[in-house]
Amino acid sequence: MSGGIELVVIGADGGPERGYAGSALAAAGARLFADTLPGRTFDAGCRVTLVPPDADANAMLTALRAAAQRPARWLVVCLLGQLTADPRGRRLALVTAGSTPDNAYRRGLAWDWVVSTMVHGGQEETLLLLDTVADRDTWSALERTGEDGAGELLAHSRVPLWGRLGRYSAGRRGRDAVLPGGAGSFSQALAQVLEHGVPGAPAAVGPGELQGAVSAALGEGADGAWLLTPGENGRLLMRNRASVRGALAGLSLSEELLAVLWRESAPTDPPSA
Repeated sequence: MSGGIELVVIGADGGPERGYAGSALAAAGARLFADTLPGRTFDAGCRVTLVPPDADANAMLTALRAAAQRPARWLVVCLLGQLTADPRGRRLALVTAGSTPDNAYRRGLAWDWVVSTMVHGGQEETLLLLDTVADRDTWSALERTGEDGAGELLAHSRVPLWGRLGRYSAGRRGRDAVLPGGAGSFSQALAQVLEHGVPGAPAAVGPGELQGAVSAALGEGADGAWLLTPGENGRLLMRNRASVRGALAGLSLSEELLAVLWRESAPTDPPSA
């Protein structure tokens, strides 16, 4: 198995339907993930697949399956947008472009398709990043567990989750909601933390070390939302820029330059975890 990361970023814009306006900024958040993550990870090489926001579910799944079939150590998938449940509240899908209340689940990217593709891919490790919202009925379905609910879908042992799942209400109250890709969203918070780093943390940090800073960056966006952390099962190591700045702080200018040159030529593998 070779190293590297297959990164698939799906930010689905649900289109003009008012009930699915929770996905209006998903494309912006997807671009932020695609721009930020590759330069912050330790595994050598990161192939990025950024799926167009107006793609249909088949195109999204095709892109994901293609990435899952390529050799890499990691398969990292980012889902941004609004989730919807089937009429019985037992299955989930990401709302895709052109959906209406009558067909959103059937047209959407089914959650079980995503998870199954990740489980059966050729990579050693997987991680699913979520920047999503759910309406009232979908939220209720997720709160239920067992045969009558969809909550257990969020707990697959081989697909650890990291991110935020918030509530969204159509209409006037929805204007104040934190939208995926918008202010207070997980994509914005993670990008901010990766840009500035976490003072006092090691040079190589995983979701566990970053989560406290991410939660702080979410601010009010953490209120009433599900914040998902993968624990030890999602150990994707990323560079802590605050650690690098701290190491260089006491050096003279010429020594700083030497250190930068050394870092650029150093191996990309992280220290042993």
